[in-house]
Amino acid sequence: MQQETAAAEFAGLIKIMDELREKCPWDKKQTIHTLRSMTIEETYELADAITEEDWKGIKEELGDLLLHIVFYSKIGKEQNRFSLEEVIKGISDKLIFRHPHIYGNVKVNDEEDVKKNWEKLKLKEGKESVLSGIPVSLPATVKAMRLQEKAKQVGFEWDNTTQVWDKVEEEIGELKEAVAANDQTKIAEEFGDLIFSLINYARFLQIDAENSLEKTNKKFIDRFTRMEQEAVSQGKTLSEMTLGEMDAIWDLIKKQKLQD
Repeated sequence: MQQETAAAEFAGLIKIMDELREKCPWDKKQTIHTLRSMTIEETYELADAITEEDWKGIKEELGDLLLHIVFYSKIGKEQNRFSLEEVIKGISDKLIFRHPHIYGNVKVNDEEDVKKNWEKLKLKEGKESVLSGIPVSLPATVKAMRLQEKAKQVGFEWDNTTQVWDKVEEEIGELKEAVAANDQTKIAEEFGDLIFSLINYARFLQIDAENSLEKTNKKFIDRFTRMEQEAVSQGKTLSEMTLGEMDAIWDLIKKQKLQD
């Protein structure tokens, strides 16, 4: 019954898309290129909702992304490139092929075995490298995580967390040496190596480095804006305060937050 309801709602969305493409001046003008930036924006809005664990927002943003999938498929059909049915069949066939432990006779022990088989199957599909398929335009933090995860599937991975932290400390030392030498090119390189190692350490701690950083960004925004408000209540602006005065307010806000 639930599947029938979902199918009916999906069919209704397709009908609406057909009508909009035919009758709405704005929808008629859209191309894959004009939709691209909007799709990226919708994806980030979904990411924000996930970070906040805003389930109402997640539901809404998933709907927006689903609309984009239907929209691209509609344009694809108009251009005689592909149909929505082919999009759905393509991902269904891929899922079946890449899950031989479900739809075949391959045995796996855990999720790591599943990931390793996945990468092997992708190479059989014609991928030239285990690292193939990672979008060039991915945010650097997310890209680093994906690169490390993929390298892990062929055994290019530290054995334990201690080894990873040793690498972090090694990179900190190399960054300090570059700073002492005042070599800007080397400083930038070593700083990148340090961030890459910290992201790897985050993986071993089983946390999402991108999400952790975003939560810190949000925390900073919250505390900074509260600091601005506190300054106004004292009849000042932050630019009129000393660093010591601002730091005192910052510490007060942190203590208040801990007590909340």
